[in-house]
Amino acid sequence: MVHLSKEQKEQVAIELCTRDGSAQEIADKYNVSRYSVYNWAWDLFGKGNVSPMPRKKPDTTTVAQDTVDTLKQEIENLHNEAEDLKRTVYRLQLEKDVLEKAAEILKKDEGVSLEKLTNREKAVVIGALRSKYKLHELLEVFHMAKSSYCYQQSVLNAPDKYADLRVKIRAVFDESSSRYGYRRIHSSLKNDEFTVPEKVIRKLMQEEKLIVPNVKRKNYNSYRGEITPAVPNVIERNFHAEQPNIKWLTDITEFHIPAGKIYLSPIIDCFDGLPVSWTIGTSPDAELVNTMLDNAIGTLKENDHPIIHSDRGAHYRWPGWIERMENAGLTRSMSKKGCSPDNSACEGFFGHLKNEMFYGRSWKDVTIEKFITILDEYIHWYSEKRIKISLGGMSPLQYR
Repeated sequence: MVHLSKEQKEQVAIELCTRDGSAQEIADKYNVSRYSVYNWAWDLFGKGNVSPMPRKKPDTTTVAQDTVDTLKQEIENLHNEAEDLKRTVYRLQLEKDVLEKAAEILKKDEGVSLEKLTNREKAVVIGALRSKYKLHELLEVFHMAKSSYCYQQSVLNAPDKYADLRVKIRAVFDESSSRYGYRRIHSSLKNDEFTVPEKVIRKLMQEEKLIVPNVKRKNYNSYRGEITPAVPNVIERNFHAEQPNIKWLTDITEFHIPAGKIYLSPIIDCFDGLPVSWTIGTSPDAELVNTMLDNAIGTLKENDHPIIHSDRGAHYRWPGWIERMENAGLTRSMSKKGCSPDNSACEGFFGHLKNEMFYGRSWKDVTIEKFITILDEYIHWYSEKRIKISLGGMSPLQYR
């Protein structure tokens, strides 16, 4: 004997009412009697337990005509309900596919209202689902007129009027080693007498997936205590200079790669952000900063005596540094302890440098010597070619 659960019996009854073949085929499928199949069907129709169907015999009478009519009516009702369910399931599947496709193509959340999409976005999603669903069904879901869809399709199929601009944007972005955002690309194209609004460049960069890496890391700290008395903050966060060699800023930053640590010590001119002098080494010692200072002093004219602002790091409080400053007639200025905004212009140079050259790249197989070469080449590029919006789209050297 085969014992079926209530759900299985209901399934047998539904199959009986929606069958294409004979009732015996359904009974054989579930290994039960034809009598049980009919009995379960009558129970499901709400008629309670009924008398067992008489076994088929050559000379037996058929089921009463009223019972047959009732069963036919119930079967017809079940067919109608099944058709309604099919239409409901089809509609739900359609809406589900529309939301998933919108999330995939337009990067929209699945919970977004379809009515809030633009006609262009609706046309894109409809076009992607045309092979699976009929057009009038998709238009009904989006509450969109067919004429609007046809217009958007003609616009989408039209030639890209920004095709040449996309190539130029990609070329400038690649030439800058993925360092230029839309503002600098706009200035670069403007310098080439190719005028286009910034918002167009921003939109095209988003479409072309041109993203500038931006990662923030903890900065190197050179503070080693009060070695010699600190000097006042002469700059007082006023990093504006009317001419070169009035205000200089300096600091040390660290680069940590698998091959080891590298340190950069530059002097930045507040007039145009130009790196006046810089040294690169594997140790943040006195030789690193003193050599940089000697090279910077060598660029000064006889009457140039700039202020040199630094943090309270030990390098700027050693006797060698102080002696060089006094001999050249330079003025010392220091930030407050642990107050990076007091030297924010120099910190900004480090931020641009690391975001554009260091972060987002793998340095696994790069030697220290190779890294120093790459870093030195970047600073030359920064000085000679990298445009600054604050300088009218020119590099520091061009502006100077």
